[in-house]
Parts: sequence; C-alpha cells; structure tokens
Amino acid sequence: MDLLAQYWPLLLALAAAGAAAGLAAGLFGIGGGAIIVPVLYFLFDSMGYGETAMHVAVSTSLATIILTSARSVLAHNRHGAVDWSIIRGWSPWIVIGALIGMSLTGFLSKQALLGIFGSLAFVLAAQLFFGRPSWRLAEDMPTGIPRAALGSTVGALSALMGIGGGTFGVSLMTLCGRPIHNAVATAAGWGVAIGLPSAIAAVIIGWGRPGLPPFSLGHVNLAAFVMISLFTVTMAPVGAALAHRLDAARLRRMFAILLALVAARMLWKALGL
Repeated sequence: MDLLAQYWPLLLALAAAGAAAGLAAGLFGIGGGAIIVPVLYFLFDSMGYGETAMHVAVSTSLATIILTSARSVLAHNRHGAVDWSIIRGWSPWIVIGALIGMSLTGFLSKQALLGIFGSLAFVLAAQLFFGRPSWRLAEDMPTGIPRAALGSTVGALSALMGIGGGTFGVSLMTLCGRPIHNAVATAAGWGVAIGLPSAIAAVIIGWGRPGLPPFSLGHVNLAAFVMISLFTVTMAPVGAALAHRLDAARLRRMFAILLALVAARMLWKALGL
C-alpha cells in the first residue's frame, strides 16, 4: 500500500498518456510517441531522474508502440484500408534504420535528444497543420534504392524521437499519391518494425546505467510500458473507428498546434532554460 500511495500520481498520468496515445495512434496513424515521449520525460525529470529521463522516455515509448501499432493496423485492416505490400517491402529497411537510430542514442546527451525531438516535432507540426492530401511529389511509392534510403531514414529518425513510423509514413505516402485513409492505416503497421528492434537495443544499450528510474530494464521502464500499453491497446481501435467518421483534417490541425507547443517546451529544456 505504501508503494501504491507513493506512485499513484505517476500511474494515473501514465494511464492518461496511454489513453491519449492510443486514440492518436488509431486516429492519425502517428503511433502515440509524440504524446508519450514528452509526458514520460517531464514525469521522470520531475522525479529527479533528469540525466536519464529523455533516454528512458524515448526507449519506453518505442516499446509501447509495438502493441499499439499491431492493434491499430489490425483494426484498420478490418476496414480493408491496409496495403500489406508496402509494409512487407519497406519493413526491412525501416528495421535497419531503427537499429542505427537507437544505437546513436547511446552516444547522445539528454540535451541532444531534446533538441532532436523538439526540432523534428516542429517540422511534423507544420506538416500536420499546413499539409494537404492533394500535395504530390510522386504518383506511387518509390522502390529500389530510393525505398532503401527513405525507409532507413524513417526508421532512424523515428527511433531517435521515440515515435512510430506512421508520423513520417503518413506524410510520405500521401505525397506519393496514396489516399489519406490508406496512408494512415498502412503507416500504422510500420510501428512494429521500429519499436521491436529499438526496444531490444535500448535494453542492451542502457543495461547497468546509473541514475535510471525505478522498474527500468536498461532504458525501457517496465512500469510505464505496462501502464501505457494497457491503455493504448484498448483505445487504438476506438481511434481507428473515429478516423472513418470524424473530420480528420480539423483534428489534425488541432493536434499540430498541441505538438508545436510541446516542441517549443522541449527545445526550451534542451537549451537549459
């Protein structure tokens, strides 16, 4: 009971973050990491684990994305919106990129990770707010060397930020001529290719590191993983169903504003202010 009394605010915050992340994963195909990483960082930082808070936040977010992504893509598949050929063709390169990105986190300081997250989050917020499904760079998804390069880049950047591949994948697919609902549904499936190898690497990289929050296995916090996974897995199908009923464009713009505010706060912390 003493342990529960000590940690119940943390558990409630994790539950709320998981519910919001699950809805976001299903609704926007973003994997939820854009919500989970800032929440976990500020929670662990406020608990006095500032030096490892960002590494744990990124790694734990990637671990939770495994289940969220799997549940979300299966929910979308019931609507017939998933292009499995894209998932199969892009996943090997995304895995390679994710391993590279996670390996880099072992050499980066918390300020560097905060700066990377904040900078890329601003770019994503701008795309979410100003982007239009009608914008096109190509008529179809690339293959060959361009696919290898883009897939590896998506995997690496996603691992560095602690987000699912859907965040970059939705933008990439719509720019390459895919309808928005098809892009959201298919990109949700990239999360497993990013989260699983990244989480394993995070455990190895963070093993034995001092100053980790309680219940951590390497850089993956097990308490946060369980709580957030429980609620994201529950809420992801709800978000997927809402994506086919609501005005997704308006919701995306609202989320973009929230993401920009979070990005500003993360950059502020990266500068030590």
